[in-house]
Amino acid sequence: MTEDFLRGLETKIKDQMQSQNVGFLLGAGSSYLSGDGYPLAGQLWDNISENIPDQERQDIQEKLDSGANGIEHALGLLDTGGAIEGPHRHSVTTAIADHFSSLAPPLDQHRSFISLLSKREENSSIRIFSLNYDPLMEWAAELECVRLFDGFQGHNNAFFDAGSFRHALALRERTHRGRRTRNVQGSIRLIKLHGSLGWFDDAELGIRRCKLNDPIPETAKRLMIPPQYRKAQDTGRPPYSTLWSEFRGALFHGDEALNRLVSVGYGMADEHVNAEIESALERQNFSLIIIAKALSDVAFDRWSAKRKVHIVTEERCSLNGEIGPGHPTLFSFEGLIEGMNRW
Repeated sequence: MTEDFLRGLETKIKDQMQSQNVGFLLGAGSSYLSGDGYPLAGQLWDNISENIPDQERQDIQEKLDSGANGIEHALGLLDTGGAIEGPHRHSVTTAIADHFSSLAPPLDQHRSFISLLSKREENSSIRIFSLNYDPLMEWAAELECVRLFDGFQGHNNAFFDAGSFRHALALRERTHRGRRTRNVQGSIRLIKLHGSLGWFDDAELGIRRCKLNDPIPETAKRLMIPPQYRKAQDTGRPPYSTLWSEFRGALFHGDEALNRLVSVGYGMADEHVNAEIESALERQNFSLIIIAKALSDVAFDRWSAKRKVHIVTEERCSLNGEIGPGHPTLFSFEGLIEGMNRW
């Protein structure tokens, strides 16, 4: 029975992955790399807290001790929404940038992932939505010579172009029927919903992206961790307004809505993300695959009860509403890539 369940689960994941119009949502587990990559969300505070000014560290710690669900939630609770934002979020983003800049994770897995995706025969760009701040996808795409669009144009001091996600690469060619234009396959759109290392907002330069280890202007603010409780700013100005509009459009109201979303390394704990996914599940032709090392009991029960949702974790899985044992390898980012290579 166990073997039949796992075999059916693998077949379902394989079929979904090989279908058209598949998008990906990446969480911290996809960058953890068995401890050789970047820290998981639950480990982040321990890695950066000593580099936060004393009063701000105490304020954040109090919120965490009182039940805040991670740093982002704690920062949201500390943001009163006043005209002038407090220093907490910017101190955290600086500490994260400093810590991440000191790490040198391996790129083999991400290079394989990018390479495999670039070989898919799709009519439009593959869409990857990321909740991570790290640049692993960008680095991997560059090494694999795969075109990746993240919303920025330029080189040393790239600028944010809100309309760039709508751009498409086309190839003009001559055939026996005359000239024609067709889309260039193999490109990737990377939409980093929570911002990224190297992104900053400067009063003079606007929204820019620099190299990972380059300093940002003293007057600039890093664009990592969106201001969730500053609704007017969050939804009314780029880059977050553009990034989240792309996410929503891909899920339920765009002209290129996805038919499948594969979530990898995300523990389904961010309600502002989950709400968008639940809206997509109202569509008849949309399904969700959750691949994570573990889910809380609350998260597992919530998502396994939904039709068109299939779950793979290390300890338990769900297929068409049936609960079964965990999968020995497919629960991790590395395991998914192994499966993609095999399929």
